[in-house]
Amino acid sequence: MSQTFSLSQMGWNAFFQQQLSLEQWQEYQVARVVTQHRSQFEVMTQTCAKLTIPINHAMHDMTVGDWLLLDDNNKFVQTLTRFSLFSRKSSGSKVALQLIAANVNTVFIVCSLNENFNLNRIERYLAIAKEAEVEPVIVLTKLDCCESSDEYISQIHSLDMMLMVEAVNALDKLSVHSLEPWCSTGKTVAFIGSSGVGKSTLINTLLASSEQITAAARADDNRGRHTTTARSLHLMPAGALLLDTPGMRELQLVDCEKGINNTFADISNLSMQCQFSNCHHISEPGCAIQSAIASGELETRRLDNFHKLMQEQARNSETLAEKRSKDRNLGRFYRSVISEAKQRKNKQR
Repeated sequence: MSQTFSLSQMGWNAFFQQQLSLEQWQEYQVARVVTQHRSQFEVMTQTCAKLTIPINHAMHDMTVGDWLLLDDNNKFVQTLTRFSLFSRKSSGSKVALQLIAANVNTVFIVCSLNENFNLNRIERYLAIAKEAEVEPVIVLTKLDCCESSDEYISQIHSLDMMLMVEAVNALDKLSVHSLEPWCSTGKTVAFIGSSGVGKSTLINTLLASSEQITAAARADDNRGRHTTTARSLHLMPAGALLLDTPGMRELQLVDCEKGINNTFADISNLSMQCQFSNCHHISEPGCAIQSAIASGELETRRLDNFHKLMQEQARNSETLAEKRSKDRNLGRFYRSVISEAKQRKNKQR
């Protein structure tokens, strides 16, 4: 991003414009986060290709895709309200919410046409996309290594006939041309998918460059290596902004009940037909879901994954809520101690 671009090319639109007063528009400059590192953000304005903003505790949580206001000294002032946000529970045992990407129009859920293809994983990604209210497009890579993609596409459409699916050879510019309808000027497209599915190769082809480092997938399991270490935005020739994210093997759901229900709308609709409103869909009489499984209308795999994701998001959401409550209580305690100390000091004067 050595050259500068207009705000509209960077994704600015009326949703953000209406958040600013005339005074703010005249006093501050608008910037968008294009890269996130451990200790700093790289942002882009219409007058400067790239600025570095150190991360400090005074900032609200931010992520790639966020829009900011900066003062004349390029110091952070505030973050603008987002229209979409991807988040997850932090990996490992840490109890925290990790922001992934903000202000995304479309998410390309990238899977490969080999042993790495996994419907459970696709449903997990779909739940996150639908929770964020972002349009999902399933992109199946490694078409050149697959004799027929029809079977894979059929499996995805069994989840939802309305899902958009594109099978591509990530190395072929003509093949990835099918993705251009979602890549018009000012639109932001995110890429998510596990390691080794060809995200970086696909991005390189769409960008007509080699901005992303690529690495061959491990031959024994096709799982690949992590080749992206920082979330970043890239401007492509078609005009869109492509947001790449590190390969995420562990994508824990949190606060995602609405997204799961939308992803599994068939199960949610069937549950409304059960005889009992508190049906657990296991062995209760009059269970519409168990009847659908018995008739072949619904797969056991899909029901099992629905239960798994619901339980996971409920567990993580409860744990996160408990931590937030403890943090608030601790904050109140600290403030009370400081207040009492000030009162004692004033009395001694």
